[in-house]
Amino acid sequence: MTRSLALLLALMAAAPAGADQAERAREAARMLEKATLALDAADGARNRVAALTETVRGFEAGLSAMREGLRGVSIREQQIARELAAREQEVARLLGVLQTIAHSPAPVLTLHPSGALGTARSGMLLADVTPAIQTEVEALRARLQEVATLRKLQEDAVATLQQGMAGVQQARTALSQAVADRRNLPRRFTADPVRTAILIAATETLEGFASGLSQITEDEAPGSLPDIAHRKGELPLPVQGTILRRPGEADAAGVERPGVVVATRPRALVTTPTAATIRYRGPLLDYGQVMMLEPQAGLLFVLAGLDVVFGEAGQVLPAGSPVGLMGGDDPQIGAIVSQSGDGAGSARPETLYIEVRQGNAPTDPLAWFRTERDD
Repeated sequence: MTRSLALLLALMAAAPAGADQAERAREAARMLEKATLALDAADGARNRVAALTETVRGFEAGLSAMREGLRGVSIREQQIARELAAREQEVARLLGVLQTIAHSPAPVLTLHPSGALGTARSGMLLADVTPAIQTEVEALRARLQEVATLRKLQEDAVATLQQGMAGVQQARTALSQAVADRRNLPRRFTADPVRTAILIAATETLEGFASGLSQITEDEAPGSLPDIAHRKGELPLPVQGTILRRPGEADAAGVERPGVVVATRPRALVTTPTAATIRYRGPLLDYGQVMMLEPQAGLLFVLAGLDVVFGEAGQVLPAGSPVGLMGGDDPQIGAIVSQSGDGAGSARPETLYIEVRQGNAPTDPLAWFRTERDD
């Protein structure tokens, strides 16, 4: 019995780690609640596009945190289950000892066949062991209570996720409409659709298309946006995601490109990292829907692989303005919950290609954008 108690003590010694995971899940729920309130308030906002953009971002951040929280909760529950299963015999012995103590009168527990001296010794031993047993009982109860709390959080998260997914879809729809209704943006030039179509048909490379852009505009206003060289390395990425491929790294087909590929979640919002003029928006070559932004003269941010693009060529956008949405479909609630335990809950199946061109030559995008170096 002493050995089994020692092993069980080692099992229970560590402080429960589920509290952190539970708090993360609760914080994610608070983020989603805040985003829901922001969505209600956006209708009366003076700048509805900006308000809805922040609302969509809030939903995305809250849903991301909820997925990660659920993943942590599920992993913690499985960890506890494995620990208890690994000590199944010790737990069974502890329960056997507890049953014996519960069903035996106190005088009988201390009797010893060797007589009074043995009885006295057994009483002293029992007095020493009983507090340890009580400690193990309390530790076991805490672990079981932790499992119950984690399971309750998972159940509550389903309803929260449903509300959050409905909210973000509503916010995206409202944002798309608000962008379509916007009429107060300044323009630097007017696009010529015929000349643009001819350039696309005659172009075989991104470089060739980018170099011809300045020649197909009409009524372009002189001047440019302020120089942003002082912000180099500090611009936010246009989308929430992680770096999948860096410049010069080959993809599965062996193709190397000078830009970076960012893995994102389905329907993720893409925004301009700084004030910029829309030089081009639409399909191009094999890049899918493309948004080309000019933050200053001679500098071009190319965002490729979107599913929906917002705005019109020639418009000048403020920093943080929405420029499009990624493709894909939002996962079903059941899929999110089932994936949370196998590490797949944070999957980002969509990809945004970002290329930076300066003086019509590609340059390292990572020199311009602020990224997590361990992505």
